Amino acid sequence: HSAPRSSPDLPFVPACPPPDPAEVEELQRFVSRSRKLFVVTGAGVSTESGIPDYRSEGVGLYARTARRPVQHSDFVRSARARQRYWARNFVGWPQFCSRQPNAAHEALRDWERRGRLHWLVTQNVDALHGKAGSRRLTELHGCTHRVSCLGCGDQTSRWELQERFEALNPAWEAEALGVAPDGDVLLTDEQVRSFRVPACSKCGGILKPDVTFFGDNVSRDKVNFVHQRLAEADSMLVAGSSMQVYSGYRFALAARERRLPIAVLNIGPTRLDHFAWLKLSSRCGELLPLID
Repeated sequence: HSAPRSSPDLPFVPACPPPDPAEVEELQRFVSRSRKLFVVTGAGVSTESGIPDYRSEGVGLYARTARRPVQHSDFVRSARARQRYWARNFVGWPQFCSRQPNAAHEALRDWERRGRLHWLVTQNVDALHGKAGSRRLTELHGCTHRVSCLGCGDQTSRWELQERFEALNPAWEAEALGVAPDGDVLLTDEQVRSFRVPACSKCGGILKPDVTFFGDNVSRDKVNFVHQRLAEADSMLVAGSSMQVYSGYRFALAARERRLPIAVLNIGPTRLDHFAWLKLSSRCGELLPLID
């Protein structure tokens, strides 16, 4: 291996060696043997698009700040928590939604088009796999580009809500103190205090991004659907995830129970390392495009 390296152009990607030719060959063999490859992706696929993650050593949100993501129970119970979340999200949204797919997203899309990939499950909420053109796709934790009403269930686009925020807060301004993983930024309590949050235009209910917040559960129907796709698969690749969150880890456990070969591509350790057939530590956007 060459020495680990980091790039100033990729501030949220941990330092790592370039792909080892032997590892490229191993992953190529793994993918070539697969007839129905099931892929799970995490935040490490999107860091190369400029979206930070939570857990990466040295560069993740947990390493850089004392901030923690909003908890589902706090968002539902507390108007102040919703005000803080939406103010931060309002400031961060234009930059967050402008992020574009990188070479890893495009490689997985190409695998799908060539029949290499049976199903793709992403833990990310940034819509980048969809932007890249992936269709055999489940967004396990939802997508920040949609907004749902907790009262009537009505769904609207996040851009439509942005326009409502602007209309309600014409003179409100805040400078971001740093970017966070899920489309928000870091603001002070003083900056947030006067921000106004609209209610559902249909029933007056609470508006929430169509994502699974920490402390909430993925719907049973979605979990069952993913298990059905996994039951059709003959191998699993985990890319860009430490699998610390159980909602994704459960599928790796199910794959192990079925004795499917599992490959892991992630910078740093994962919960799967002790039972993975193959563990690679490279940037997803460097290694995945090398696989035919």
